[in-house]
Amino acid sequence: MNYIFKLRIVSDSEVDLSLSTPPPKTVKNVVKSSKPVRKSLDFYPSHLAQTISLKQTMMTLKINGQTHQLDVEPDTPLLWVIREHLGLTGTKYGCGIAECGNCTVLIDGEPSLSCTIAVADVDGHEITTIEGLNGKYAESVRKAWLEEDVPQCGYCQSGQIITATSLLTENPDPNNKEIDEAMSGILCRCGTYPTIRRAIRKAAKEVQS
Repeated sequence: MNYIFKLRIVSDSEVDLSLSTPPPKTVKNVVKSSKPVRKSLDFYPSHLAQTISLKQTMMTLKINGQTHQLDVEPDTPLLWVIREHLGLTGTKYGCGIAECGNCTVLIDGEPSLSCTIAVADVDGHEITTIEGLNGKYAESVRKAWLEEDVPQCGYCQSGQIITATSLLTENPDPNNKEIDEAMSGILCRCGTYPTIRRAIRKAAKEVQS
């Protein structure tokens, strides 16, 4: 007889565990959790290995030049690991669906949205957060950001600065169109796009001078 286990979200700290068999029968229990879980999970006995706990795996992450061994669920979003496990809170949670860009980090030098990337997919890769961003382009961008008074509420700034630095690293003298295209994935609720563009051009001039 086949058994189907299903976990349904109840709240940020609870999931509803259901066991069904044909003909349908249901046994329900509330499982407490100390952290948020995925929206829905379907498990079968072969995957459960005699336990209903979510399997954790040792991951090796290299973040800002430091290697971290972490025992986490493979499908945990990278953003959760960065913020909750490592305490690097400069990277922000905005939408959770890879639409706002607030969670942008560099993975092997490429801007990436950490809220939808499973930690298992970056095991062994080089990850850079806003705390570890450095080099001449990063410093020029930070300086221009302050001189042009870019931040308003500041919530999106880590994503903006990381993306701007990545742009200048690949294209040291971008025009306005190239700047707008590169920065289009980072939403600014305060609407500071003209100031961001001006700061990027200023940073580019400083590096070239």
